[in-house]
Amino acid sequence: MDVHVSLDGRRDLAGQIYRQLRDAVLDGRLRPGDPVPPTRELARRLAVSRTTVGVAYDRLAGEGFLEGRSGAGTYVRATGTAPRGAPAASPLRPRAVWHDLAAWPARLPGARYDFRVGLPDAGLFPFAEWRRLMAAELRPTARALSGAWDPAGLDVLREAVARHVGVSRSVRADAADVVVTAGIQQALDLVCRVLLEPGAAVAMEDPGYPPARLLFRSLGLRVHGVPVDAEGLRVDALPDDARAVYLTPSHQFPLGMAMSLPRRRALLEWARHREVVIVEDDYDTEYRYGGRPVEPLQSLDADGRVIYLGTFSKAMLPVLRLGFLVAPAALRRAFRAARYVSSWHSDLPVQAALARFVDEGMLARHLRRSRREYQARHEHLVELLERDFADRLAVVPSEAGLHLSAFLTGDDTGDDTGLARRALDHDVALYPLSEFAIAGPPRPGLVFGYGGVRRDDIGEGLRRLRRAM
Repeated sequence: MDVHVSLDGRRDLAGQIYRQLRDAVLDGRLRPGDPVPPTRELARRLAVSRTTVGVAYDRLAGEGFLEGRSGAGTYVRATGTAPRGAPAASPLRPRAVWHDLAAWPARLPGARYDFRVGLPDAGLFPFAEWRRLMAAELRPTARALSGAWDPAGLDVLREAVARHVGVSRSVRADAADVVVTAGIQQALDLVCRVLLEPGAAVAMEDPGYPPARLLFRSLGLRVHGVPVDAEGLRVDALPDDARAVYLTPSHQFPLGMAMSLPRRRALLEWARHREVVIVEDDYDTEYRYGGRPVEPLQSLDADGRVIYLGTFSKAMLPVLRLGFLVAPAALRRAFRAARYVSSWHSDLPVQAALARFVDEGMLARHLRRSRREYQARHEHLVELLERDFADRLAVVPSEAGLHLSAFLTGDDTGDDTGLARRALDHDVALYPLSEFAIAGPPRPGLVFGYGGVRRDDIGEGLRRLRRAM
């Protein structure tokens, strides 16, 4: 690669070249074994004599930074010192809000029995078909490389998303209502940018989704946790000053219940009277294993107050980082502008490949196959928990998604965090339920994701958890 060297004036040119190349080695920008430009080439680029560059190279070689290889050129030599990195001291300081905000979830060391949430099984994904689609989009004639870029996403993908959610979830939308995002988190960020002023109050379920709470706080919003019960978010507990309500009504995160139809209608009526926006996060209801399908809030909304969020991270692969939002027509222009100023657009070849993945029926086939496997894991996990942990855990009923929760009822009722740490010592990774509390007193329990653990490993993972108890 080209090495950046800049010269100031015409004095001590060899010294300037020497110092900049030396610093590049010490900083780790040039690594041991990397070639440096031939003296003739660097001299031409800097408009100096070849002798000047040669003097700098000789000094670097004499100090052990470079070595010449006969007939092969000049290379960086191993110095035995660690790269210096960026300056440690700086007068810059983050805003106060960042002193106690950190990424969630905390990184856990690898565990043989991985019950963490949000991990679909990559082994179920049809990689061969996906590689074929991606290869077609990485050719000079591919549509995604044509330059016809819309911040809201490729039109073919927005059309495919509108059809997909319209058929599978009865969401009322056409392509113009869809904005492609880099997952749910960016969709939430766009909603806040477009609709909420700093200092506004946002209500969300308690327990709830930690990354959403962190995002709201980072943007200067006030977060109110609202309790949930067997019917979902309690509308009677919503704060009067809320300007937005964020919730997961089809599969409450992390407890797993669905919001009842009367409760949904009550929420829509509450929002209509107070002119509040409802943000509906429908993150994993492609995987429903029983019970009647529930109507999205968006399809029940007659006033245009619901913004619907979806993601392909659970149905496909989290590394693709593709999601979408469906917004009322009055917000289309603002969302396009917000998408443009925040990050312009998502990966275009991936968007084009995903559109074909949906249109050619591959997504539907993948969902059918993976749904059968996840349902089998769900049923097996529930059976073992109810049989072997009846004295320690109370499973929260759930009929969808890739995780379920259980309240602690035995000796560990006050320390689910300690139990999760002990489980990790037994090679079992899972999250304590108290980690999802927003404002109210946390109810101790455990959250079991079954996307990242094979069905045959669930039993042994639970036996190790029992030993940890």
